[in-house]
Amino acid sequence: MLSESDARVLRAISDGLYDPKIIAEKLNMKVEAVRASADALAESGLVRVTKSVREVFSLTAEGQRYGKEGLPERRLLQEIASGKPMSELKDPNIKIGLGWLRKKGWAVIQAGVIKPIGTAAKGKDEEVLESLLEGAKSCESLDSSGLEALKSRGLVSSSKAKEWRYEITPEGRRVASEIGDAEAQSLTVIASGMIKSGDWDGSNLRYNGKLYHARPYDVTLAADRIYPGKKHPYQRLIDRMRGIMLEMGFSEIKGQVVQSSFWNFDALFQPQDHPAREMQDTFYLDSKAEIPDYSRVKEMHEHGGGIGSTGWGGSWSPEVARQEVLRTHTTGVTIKYLAEHPMPPVKVFGIDRVYRREAIDATHTPEFEQLEGVIMDEGVSFRHLLGFLKEFYLKMGFEEVRFRPGYFPYTEPSVEPEVFIDGLGWVELGGAGVFRKEVTAPFGIEQRVLAWGLGVSRVAMLKLGLKDLRLLYQSDIQWLRETPLSIES
Repeated sequence: MLSESDARVLRAISDGLYDPKIIAEKLNMKVEAVRASADALAESGLVRVTKSVREVFSLTAEGQRYGKEGLPERRLLQEIASGKPMSELKDPNIKIGLGWLRKKGWAVIQAGVIKPIGTAAKGKDEEVLESLLEGAKSCESLDSSGLEALKSRGLVSSSKAKEWRYEITPEGRRVASEIGDAEAQSLTVIASGMIKSGDWDGSNLRYNGKLYHARPYDVTLAADRIYPGKKHPYQRLIDRMRGIMLEMGFSEIKGQVVQSSFWNFDALFQPQDHPAREMQDTFYLDSKAEIPDYSRVKEMHEHGGGIGSTGWGGSWSPEVARQEVLRTHTTGVTIKYLAEHPMPPVKVFGIDRVYRREAIDATHTPEFEQLEGVIMDEGVSFRHLLGFLKEFYLKMGFEEVRFRPGYFPYTEPSVEPEVFIDGLGWVELGGAGVFRKEVTAPFGIEQRVLAWGLGVSRVAMLKLGLKDLRLLYQSDIQWLRETPLSIES
């Protein structure tokens, strides 16, 4: 009933060996092969397998150095001998032990002179340090107070170690004794001579002085899962969005990650004192960019550009506009493209990463993707925008879509599309509207421009059923394996 390797492992366990590493060394096998054989023997009731997880501790790089050189307070104690002025302590690697020297009561400072007191016997932390210098050990073998002291100083790190322990069963001992010292072999092909003269005992065959084992196969057991290579779930969703946009007749555009404040803010009619420009929202760079002729943008900001707008008033500064930033949205790329292509028709989109100063948590990251798009043509209206957005969300698999009024600095009218999610209700997924004339007029754009921006990661959380946005950017292999290929449902 046993393969050759299983029989060898069974005999080793019968001889009293219980650790897979020791068995592997003795039999010249891989540890993984020993574990596989032991698991198979356990299924047959021939051995008992006990698996446990224990916490082991090892020294960090700094702990390794202190283990060889001694703790800073011990070295400082040796440095001061019978006493030494503080001003003469020059080595910073030793001076950092001053606090611990006083905390342990090994020395005092009097009139600027550090003096040793007491015997300064070796502490428990030093004993643990020396012990761990030999290699990783479990907490059971280490003094708890000494270990805690080293942990508080960041000198040790912990990890989980799995252990296997094997024990022979009475049935396993019987089978092992029958195998004896004979070379156990797996029976793969039955020859005619085996049938004629072989001595069969159940599934075991004695033939020409050797014992053969016909190994059975249980076809009801689940096979090992195979995880094929596949695209990242987030990339698949982005590709799906890109495919929908291309199907709807849009062309994709790209832009630079680093943008001038002119394109990122000023061209979109955001005042130079707008809160969105503050340091807590924007990553500013120590560099300046060249900007195009800004006279019409300046006039629009200060006086309204002669289109019936009052502008923002005040004085518009080209130096502020030259300040480079990591783009806070992809709309800056869009308006730059429109400025270079002011004649209709224009129907473009972009899916790219943007950057904002955000505290990282389950729903926020400082980097995220945004789907941006515009339609500029004769006769387009706000109703066309709503129709396009509804069609896009329907193609993404959201069955119920609605719109509610919103406010954005560079569109009017503006809306926020929402989709209905079972268990969550209505969820807002982006912003959209018609570019204000204050945005388009300075660049000679005469037709309406329908524009929208969609948070891709928010859609991903809904489609993939996530509660933590960080999974999209972390290499959690288990999540990547278990996430199905389809993002349609």
